[in-house]
Amino acid sequence: MIFPPHCKCIGYAGNKPVGDRVYFLSEYLIHEVPGGFEILAVKPADGDGLMRDIESVTQIAGPDDVYMYPEPVVLHNRGDLIKKALQTNKRCTIFTGIEEHMIFICDPDPASLLTVHVYDVTPPRPHLAGTVQTLDEAGIFGELEITFQYHVRDIRETQADVYPCKAGGFSRTIDSDRLKGDEHVAGCMTARQVLKDCYGHDFPLIDICPANAVTEEPFIARCCRAERSGVQTLNGKKGVVVHWGASPKQIADALYACIHEWRNG
Repeated sequence: MIFPPHCKCIGYAGNKPVGDRVYFLSEYLIHEVPGGFEILAVKPADGDGLMRDIESVTQIAGPDDVYMYPEPVVLHNRGDLIKKALQTNKRCTIFTGIEEHMIFICDPDPASLLTVHVYDVTPPRPHLAGTVQTLDEAGIFGELEITFQYHVRDIRETQADVYPCKAGGFSRTIDSDRLKGDEHVAGCMTARQVLKDCYGHDFPLIDICPANAVTEEPFIARCCRAERSGVQTLNGKKGVVVHWGASPKQIADALYACIHEWRNG
């Protein structure tokens, strides 16, 4: 797969206003030709000027193998661009950014995308999963070249008698109702401790903690216990846990730390 690291190393050659010279940073050219575009690898000659003669040029793909993606994209969302390129059925796909810069991918490889598993629960709204999706669509994780698989458990399927809080729209909850003592409660370690403090004994508990549900790696999961936050190994799987109410920046920082640890050990 050829996927330049940044649009600054790609030039667009629609005509030749200064002859056969290229910008000194250019490594590739998107060259307009009859019938479409070709992708060229170029090596500028040594020198001091911004515009250089071309020492060598090699065609990477001709117009029959090149597709111009029709819609503007977020160029920094590299994972999304790889997925889009895989859908074009062409060797090379050229993308234009919202700001009119250009980049291309040749021979996209799905194996280059690392799948991160997201563990969350609903209702109410799955805060972690929703925030990750929003950040991903904005290109925040673009340079990581990752994709996400979401594992969002609907806690209503536990058919518990009592649920954690009213925010989920449940009829009986720990925070609003007096319990008899034998109810099956959907909860976690914190719920168990609250019940023990309030009633003096344990209740039958159905564990709904996303962090305890981890079965794949690398992962990101949320948990209401602040002391469990951070990059770690759970159930033999490496990943990161964020607090229940983590901010978008905290989630992004945690995921970057996790992927750095995953790839660099």
